[in-house]
Amino acid sequence: MFRTAYRITGNAADAEDVLQTIFLRMLRRDSLGTDVEKPESYLRRAAVNASVDLLRARQTEQHVPLSEVADGRVGESSELRNCLRWALARLTPQPAEIFALRYFEDCSNKEIARALNMSQVLVAVTLHRTRRQLQKEIRSCLGDHYESA
Repeated sequence: MFRTAYRITGNAADAEDVLQTIFLRMLRRDSLGTDVEKPESYLRRAAVNASVDLLRARQTEQHVPLSEVADGRVGESSELRNCLRWALARLTPQPAEIFALRYFEDCSNKEIARALNMSQVLVAVTLHRTRRQLQKEIRSCLGDHYESA
């Protein structure tokens, strides 16, 4: 869970905050007497959602000032990573979760479909649309940055 949160937020302190949020949610859930069928899947999804929620809370800033992402596929530019985080925060919850599970957690479309109780086709379509939307948002973010420089 920490690794997932760190990859999305890019910051150890934020990842620890995400873990605390998850465990508080688990305590509340336990107090209601609801069991989790697939704990590993539930915790991974909770880490993704809480991390994206944290990014959304910071969306008022043009660029989310977070440090390195552990995932090397995101690119070498810290500016690009910041723009990706900013763009992720602008997504609706389900596409953000699917994108994070696929590209930060290396889950296959089949695993994501099973975890989210949806078809693999819907996962693939959502990923395609989400990538297009993120590309557009990142171009906008980078363009805004360069115009203000």
